Amino acid sequence: MRAALAIAGVELRRFVKDKGNVFFTFIFPLLLVFVLGSQFGGSGNAGRVTLTGPSSDLRTAVAEQLESQEVSVSFADHDAMLEQVARGRTDVGLVVDQEAATSYDDGGTAQVEMIPGSATTSMAAQEQVRVAVTNLDLHQVQLTALEDAGIPGSEAAQALDDAAGQVAEPTLEVVNVDSLSQEFQGLGQFDLGASSQLLLFTFLTSLAGSSTLINARRQGVMARSLAAPVSTTQAVLGQALGRWVIAFFQGGYIMLATWLLFSVDWGNIGLSLLILAVFALVAAGAAMVLGSILDNEGAAVGAGVGLGLVLAAIGGGMAPLEIFSDTMRRVAHITPHAWGYDAFAEVQRRGGTLVDILPQLGVLAAMAAAALLLGAWLLRRSMARSL
Repeated sequence: MRAALAIAGVELRRFVKDKGNVFFTFIFPLLLVFVLGSQFGGSGNAGRVTLTGPSSDLRTAVAEQLESQEVSVSFADHDAMLEQVARGRTDVGLVVDQEAATSYDDGGTAQVEMIPGSATTSMAAQEQVRVAVTNLDLHQVQLTALEDAGIPGSEAAQALDDAAGQVAEPTLEVVNVDSLSQEFQGLGQFDLGASSQLLLFTFLTSLAGSSTLINARRQGVMARSLAAPVSTTQAVLGQALGRWVIAFFQGGYIMLATWLLFSVDWGNIGLSLLILAVFALVAAGAAMVLGSILDNEGAAVGAGVGLGLVLAAIGGGMAPLEIFSDTMRRVAHITPHAWGYDAFAEVQRRGGTLVDILPQLGVLAAMAAAALLLGAWLLRRSMARSL
């Protein structure tokens, strides 16, 4: 067993030291999680508004009103605000110029310019801005009325604040009966993208990493290993373990990085790691099969990337399975990705236990056993040919 572990350690070091793997292993998965979360994930607030204009009581009042409505507020100069709107980094740009601020201070009518963005959440953010401005306008009208009645401005403002604190705000509870909306209810902005990209890149990286197995055969590394007091079974086991370590390392890195950077909730971390471990076994077996039947590293990388992307697209690694038709959902479950997707969904969204994910783990374990047995047989045969 010590020999197998040593071979597995060598395989992981060779994989990590390959500079070509750095971008696709450490950077690209997180970029996709961020892009998917930004485009399709829930925003976690009622929109994003960027304010521009000189510091003033009006700008401060608008910002406070928006923040009280759970709107994310940021400040920028005019050009930066326009760029953020154009790039979809904010839902609404709001120009609070000096003229509007002066008019507000004098108790007159203040006009602010709203620049809507093109994001799908822009309409909701625009309504939040209108509500905030309307509330300020109403407050100003009430304050003016009290001052006209002879009440000093400071006392009138305090009276309005006290009255607002004594009024219970009405609440609205929305119950969505749409099954698809209920399925994704409560998910964080990046949660769905993180689990799908974990499945995609764990499998894809493992398949692309099969090139190191071909390289080891071509450069005689396998032959030198067998020249040592290492049996063929130990060498095959070491290579299988090496493929699994690479796959598990990739998935574990994505889990840790998304938790730290995007606050992704993986549910019960023990169960999530168990799902990853079993899924990584399937990926390891597939990598051994690919690395044993091909003799060219470039061809293995190309085939691994292509096969990994196709299987991920079919199995829910690029779009949620819930939006698939019934027929496509049945087709998706010929892939390990779909079973992994279902298992993560059970743990992340529904607080599932080990018993709840046993069916998915059982299917993944069966796929892993078949792939590893086939890969071991093919690798043993290829090693016998090379000798």
